[in-house]
Amino acid sequence: MCGIVGLVTQKSWPADTLHNDIHTMSRTLAHRGPDDQGLWLDAEAGVAFGHRRLAIVDLSPAGHQPMVSQCGRWVMCYNGETYSQAELKPILSSHNITLRGHSDTEVMLESCALLGVHKALKHFIGMFAFALWDRHDRVLYLVRDRLGIKPLYWTYQNQTLFFASELKALKAHREVVSTTDRKALASYLNHGYIPAPHSIYENIYKLPQGHILTYRPGSEPVIEPYWALKDVVIGKRSITPEQAVEELHELLKDAVGRRMMADVPLGAFLSGGIDSSLVVSLMQSQSTQPIKTFTIGFEQKKYNEAEHARQIAQHLGTEHTELFVTAQQAQAVIPKLHTLYDEPFADASQIPTFLVAQLARQHVTVALSGDGGDESFGGYRRHAFGQKIQGWWPLVQRIGALLPKKYTLPFIKDGEKIGRLLQSKSQQQLYDSILEQWPNPALLLPGVQPYNDNLWPTDALLPDLVDKMRYADTIGYLADDVLVKLDRATMGVGLEARVPLLDHRVVTWAWQQPHTLYQGKTKWLLRQILKRYVPEPLFERPKMGFSVPIGDWLRGDLKEWAHALLNEDSLKQTFEPKLVLQAWQNHQKGQSSQSQRLWNILMFQAWKETLR
Repeated sequence: MCGIVGLVTQKSWPADTLHNDIHTMSRTLAHRGPDDQGLWLDAEAGVAFGHRRLAIVDLSPAGHQPMVSQCGRWVMCYNGETYSQAELKPILSSHNITLRGHSDTEVMLESCALLGVHKALKHFIGMFAFALWDRHDRVLYLVRDRLGIKPLYWTYQNQTLFFASELKALKAHREVVSTTDRKALASYLNHGYIPAPHSIYENIYKLPQGHILTYRPGSEPVIEPYWALKDVVIGKRSITPEQAVEELHELLKDAVGRRMMADVPLGAFLSGGIDSSLVVSLMQSQSTQPIKTFTIGFEQKKYNEAEHARQIAQHLGTEHTELFVTAQQAQAVIPKLHTLYDEPFADASQIPTFLVAQLARQHVTVALSGDGGDESFGGYRRHAFGQKIQGWWPLVQRIGALLPKKYTLPFIKDGEKIGRLLQSKSQQQLYDSILEQWPNPALLLPGVQPYNDNLWPTDALLPDLVDKMRYADTIGYLADDVLVKLDRATMGVGLEARVPLLDHRVVTWAWQQPHTLYQGKTKWLLRQILKRYVPEPLFERPKMGFSVPIGDWLRGDLKEWAHALLNEDSLKQTFEPKLVLQAWQNHQKGQSSQSQRLWNILMFQAWKETLR
């Protein structure tokens, strides 16, 4: 795992200027690649690549980047890890291409040189964001993996296309202009994150998952998909539950086994939930040594999964490390968040994710994670809710039509949200009302509406409500929240995180199975496999999630910090402060939990402070 930066300019910048610029950009990503730095320049063509390396496979200089192909035509700058070398090496060998080392970078580069970018991509299994420069035709390709596991930002300004793994690297260039995008801010208020392709800055973008950007100097960049979820969700198979369990078991063993390849110490995050427990079980079944596993716990029982993780680790025989985190330790992470993310990000589980990554990095350089199981196999509470409400949807609509606007169920926790659910005029509105943080951002940002990036699939594509939810979760929440959080937390401490449940073969397989395999239960297929390794009583319990008691802290240890950020003078520089202050007062009085909405505003305010 690494950090990449680069530019292609039509301006006549001398070589020393290009070198200094790309070095400055690259230096901001030292945390992503502490082991090595590389620069490659072609001043005549106006091209400069920079790379920061976290060495995982082939620790020798043969894995150094940026890397030039053996034919000399192609230059690659790459972040990520691919696991398809066994399939690609024979193809390269049959064309008399002898590899200089055994890095996945070289295999990818020579595959692109031999097959062409688009054909080579079909062979790649893994996570990647890379830049590829064709020196002969003078074309730049930027590519991001199918599920958006690895980040890639770009901007086209002043006759120059810039790209980088993180926003901070783009901002480090003297000619990149970064102006806050208020429409993106409105989207952030709604979601708690900024959905792709937008960033917090105007004219600076995230390359969407499964897309390739092609840039020929003198022309506008062209962005097109090379893989799309909508193309794999169609066509349900006819298969028995027993056959499905066997097929998925073999596929997951392969996905996990491929991700255990490393020339450095390797371990796994273990929360005690179904997904991480299954990943660790499959790892341990393929290892002759105890797998290193890592968990953090909290004193508050409601947030503590450490006991469950410990029991599963003991049963599997892993080398388990756990850390019980105090409120003070967790709160000490908060000042780091805005520099880790570079833009507002308000998923409070960013705190424990960083802490468990920090713990793991003390022992390993690579950690496998269970992220992605909920989206592909229907594991969120909203999916269970969707299964229950689908048959009652016409009745819900009739009830909602009779309720007054802004109806709130009295004396019920989350009564306001339930009122919005009941008044949903469509299934998409129902889904949005479950996830939205500030339902109407225009009340906070008068005259500003969020971007209308409609991720909801049509009835023709997916008639089932739960499938629609899973689809929107995969291309929205997963890519722009879950995977951003995992990348920034792990890369912030120089740790590579791998996600076998997001192997695109697993995702494709999951979408092609019939609904009968749900068996009326979330993640039924994964449960069937897990119980082959772990007794059911150890994992059959209500889903806890992975979070911290932000609500309590905002009334306690974090109250002074939050109050300073939420002062009216500061708020009104950006927002209409009345609603925010009302939410703060209601939360302090215990009238309702406003922690999610307040955390949203606080993360923006803390980020804004860094711009001064």
